[in-house]
Amino acid sequence: MMLRDMSELRTQVSDSTPRERLIGLIRQILGPPAASRPVPIDARLSELGMSSIKMVNLMLAIEVEFKLTIPQAEITPENFESIVSVEQLVRRLGASSGGG
Repeated sequence: MMLRDMSELRTQVSDSTPRERLIGLIRQILGPPAASRPVPIDARLSELGMSSIKMVNLMLAIEVEFKLTIPQAEITPENFESIVSVEQLVRRLGASSGGG
């Protein structure tokens, strides 16, 4: 799924918990058919179909959705391995920026 505008994602997932918002972003970026299957929070995103281009879209969408900036040092395979690891990153960055 190529995004025309990050606000397109934001408006669709804004009234949920942070985890639900994150899962919503991931489902939208994965697109069909992956988006229609269950998304285990500990599954590797790469095994769910997250390509490198989709991962970049996910990082941008997270920055917009959660109003934070992901520092270069935090863009690591470990931080983007699963929903759980991305959620931990968002919590950590949100706490350090006072947002989230």
